[in-house]
Amino acid sequence: MAGYKNIVLIGASGDIGKIILDGLVASSSFNITVLCRKESKASFPAGITVHKSGFSDAELEAVLKGQDAVISAVGATAFGEQKKVVDAAIRSGVRRFIPSEFSSNSQNEAVLKLAPFFGQKRELIEYLKTKQSGGLSWTAIATSGLLDWGLGNGFLEFDVASRTATIWDGGNQSFTLTNGKQLGQAVVSVLQHPQATSNKYLYIASVETTQNEIMAALEEETGAKWSMKATTTEEQVDEGFKKLGAGDFSGAFQLVRATCYGKTPSLQANYVKDLSLANDMLGLKLESVRDTVKRVVAQ
Repeated sequence: MAGYKNIVLIGASGDIGKIILDGLVASSSFNITVLCRKESKASFPAGITVHKSGFSDAELEAVLKGQDAVISAVGATAFGEQKKVVDAAIRSGVRRFIPSEFSSNSQNEAVLKLAPFFGQKRELIEYLKTKQSGGLSWTAIATSGLLDWGLGNGFLEFDVASRTATIWDGGNQSFTLTNGKQLGQAVVSVLQHPQATSNKYLYIASVETTQNEIMAALEEETGAKWSMKATTTEEQVDEGFKKLGAGDFSGAFQLVRATCYGKTPSLQANYVKDLSLANDMLGLKLESVRDTVKRVVAQ
C-alpha cells in the first residue's frame, strides 16, 4: 500500500506539534494542512495550508474531506476532544488517525496510577479500536520522555545553566527516552508505511540510559562538577498529587517524570528491555547519550 500524502496536523504550535511539523516538512513527502483554533496567533512555514476553526462538526468535516491522515498533537486540556475529531475523520473518509500519545505508555496500569490524566489517552485508543471496521485505522506512538527537549528546557531536572540536577532513588534505575528528531521521523515512517503500522501501539526509543549516565555525560561535556539534590519516587509522587489537588498543574510534570524515573513495580519504563521496540520497523536506531548531551550543551 502506498504511503499517505495529504496530512492534517492538529496542535502544530505546541512543543510536540512543532517537532512533528518539522519532521513532516523535512521529509518533503506530504501536503500538510495545519488545523488550529480561530484565536491562534501561531505562524507556520511557507507552503503549509492553515485552517483556523471553531472545531464544529461541519468545520471539521470541511477540512478533513480529501485528507488521508490526521495527526493529533493536542495538549492535556484537549485530550477529551479528540473523539469528536475521530468521528469527523470517519465521516470525511480519512484513513489513518494518529492520537496524541507521544509520551509515556498509556496502556500500562502503573503509569496510569502515577499519571491518571493519561487515562483519557487510553480511552481514546479503546474508542479507535471500536472504529477499525469502519475504514479508519490508527497508530499510537509511545516515546517515554523526550531527551534533548527535556535537557534543553530543564524538564528532566538537569539544569545546564546552573549545573544542578535532581536525582531520583540513587540514579541507577534504567529507562528509555526519545530525541525530538526521531519522534518526527517515527511519525513520517508511520505515514509512509500504512500497512505495517495499521492499528498498532508502537514503542520507540533513542537511548537506553540512567540518570547517573546522563549526569556523567553532562559533567564531562560542561567540564564542571554539578550540584545534585537527592529525592525519592515517593517524595516526588506525593508532592505531585498534592500540587495537583491544590490546582497547581506543575504537579503533573512531577508525575510525568515519575513515569520515566520512578522506582515503581511494573512500570516498564525501559522500552528496550520491558517491551517490544518498533525502531526497526520505523527505520530508527538507538543513539548515544553522550552525543545528545554534546548537542544540547552546545546549543
